[in-house]
Amino acid sequence: MPDPHERFTTLYNAYQTRVYGYAVSRAGHQLAEEVVSETFLVAWRRLDDIPDRAQLPWLFRVARNILRDNFRQAARRESLEADLRTWMEQAVADVGEHATERLTILRALAALSEDDKELLTLTTWHGLAAEEAAEVLGCTKATFFVRLHRARRRLQSAIDTAGSAPSPTPAIILGGKLR
Repeated sequence: MPDPHERFTTLYNAYQTRVYGYAVSRAGHQLAEEVVSETFLVAWRRLDDIPDRAQLPWLFRVARNILRDNFRQAARRESLEADLRTWMEQAVADVGEHATERLTILRALAALSEDDKELLTLTTWHGLAAEEAAEVLGCTKATFFVRLHRARRRLQSAIDTAGSAPSPTPAIILGGKLR
């Protein structure tokens, strides 16, 4: 029995062109070279498993399996890329939507009086409880809630006037729960 190196060289010289032709017919020139290389790498590793009377079919089967793996990987990669593209498009749209919403609210806040801005920001952005905000403003808790309610109505009116009311308007500004 010839040595493994000699057997492999004989096998390669006898079938490399035909395996390449098979791979080209299934996947084109670019992928064919890679498929041939991988096919003969498998053949080298499994040299003793190759049947003497069916070497070419065995090599074609290996090439076929390699092509299938490549096609599956390409499909999976395309699917992942499509998912990533969809996610990125949605993320960009969400950022744009939130930026527009934020800009609308900031414009509406700018149109309010300083007292209304202070009422809204004490609880919403500075995180004060109603009792604490009332203390800062020097009024009772009941008076604070009346003023806050009126400020929220004016803010909603300013948002509506801007013509681009965000959907939904953040609940905390327009009547969300206070601590």
